[in-house]
Amino acid sequence: MNRRKKIISVITAVVFINGFALTTTAQDSTKLLSLDEAIAATVNNNKAIQLAKLDESIAAANYKQTEAIYLPQVGFSYTAISTNNPLNTFGFKLQQKSITQNDFNPDLLNHPSGTTDFTTQFQVQQPLVNMDMLYKRKAAAKQTELYQYKTQRTKEYVTFEVQKAFLQLQLAYDAVTVLEDALLTTRALYTFTDNRFKQGLLQKSDLLNTQVQITIAESNLSKAKNNIGNASDYISLLMGQSDGVIYKPANTFSISIKDSANKINIVRADFIAMQKAIEATDLMIKSNQMSYWPKLNAFGTYQLNDNRMLGFGANAYMAGIQLSWNIFKGNSTKNTIATQTLERNKLSEELSRQKDQSQLELNKAWRDLADAQFAMKQQQQAIEQANEALIILQNRYQQGLVNTTDVLTANTQLVQQKFAFTQAVFTTNITKAYIQFLTTTNQ
Repeated sequence: MNRRKKIISVITAVVFINGFALTTTAQDSTKLLSLDEAIAATVNNNKAIQLAKLDESIAAANYKQTEAIYLPQVGFSYTAISTNNPLNTFGFKLQQKSITQNDFNPDLLNHPSGTTDFTTQFQVQQPLVNMDMLYKRKAAAKQTELYQYKTQRTKEYVTFEVQKAFLQLQLAYDAVTVLEDALLTTRALYTFTDNRFKQGLLQKSDLLNTQVQITIAESNLSKAKNNIGNASDYISLLMGQSDGVIYKPANTFSISIKDSANKINIVRADFIAMQKAIEATDLMIKSNQMSYWPKLNAFGTYQLNDNRMLGFGANAYMAGIQLSWNIFKGNSTKNTIATQTLERNKLSEELSRQKDQSQLELNKAWRDLADAQFAMKQQQQAIEQANEALIILQNRYQQGLVNTTDVLTANTQLVQQKFAFTQAVFTTNITKAYIQFLTTTNQ
């Protein structure tokens, strides 16, 4: 390989480092943040959790509505009517308790004059036995429990997101440290090359190569620092805070998991929420089945009648108990039950599918964890070897036994191995966090 090809190879290798950095606006001030602080702020302020709590409150409000199956319904009405209808005219006078002997005159009965009636009425309806509504109330209670578990699972997911964001922030700081070390090494190499060039011992192309590497290293370092801003903004979003704050991990974060956590636990919050949905559907089916049964309700009215506005000359009451039975409703209830049964079966299949899929993801996560841990060990050895190779080449370069491109290539190789190690550490911890999320049980 000639010198030009080596230079291109070095530049290509360094450009590979750009995959670890993103471009944002650089920030100067930093704020120490621990993982526990980030999780606490997220649980209190995260928008997804707030929305889940609103759904929970809506379900609780819907359950409150079902109290109507126990409580009476009270109504008030005031009605003013004027008519010359013979039947209504006589009836109004009876209600007003104003019938006289003359009112039985056939001419007056058949051809009454206009009659007014002002009715003030109080109505009370008291549910007694409504089995279908009782099971609807139980179904609403299950819905309330369902959303409570959904809120819990949302908190668990958001906590996992905070852990990922915190690990990404750690990775960004590690990347900056690696690039700063690489820049120092490249600048030291440039100083040595510049001195040799001034002594006429090296060509100008060697000096230009080191200058190119310094420029690339400075650019990569700037992008890596901006990547800290990206990770900080995402943490701010999770915590419900305004962006623009640069965070720095207050402590090194690592996750420990149990080796026995290799099976999905059926008491996970999202699984329980799905089970509550199935139970709620079962209760709705039972409610529709109970609608075939008779209903028993009480009612009562108290009424005031007069032929004058705001007059209350006559009063009367009526109270009773009603037994009603919808014997046949055109098969609508039967078809509704059939539809709900299919929906219940679908939910059961969906729950089974989710459990199988989660177990599949857990199995994969454990394999990914083994790969990442193996990669960490390999990269540790690779870093030691690459560092030793760089030291040897630097010594030989100072003796004039190797060219500038060889040293630059070795330096780039060391940087790549350090990046690979930090990425393996990141992958290990984030995989552990995912395993923890998959195996979380309801507390």
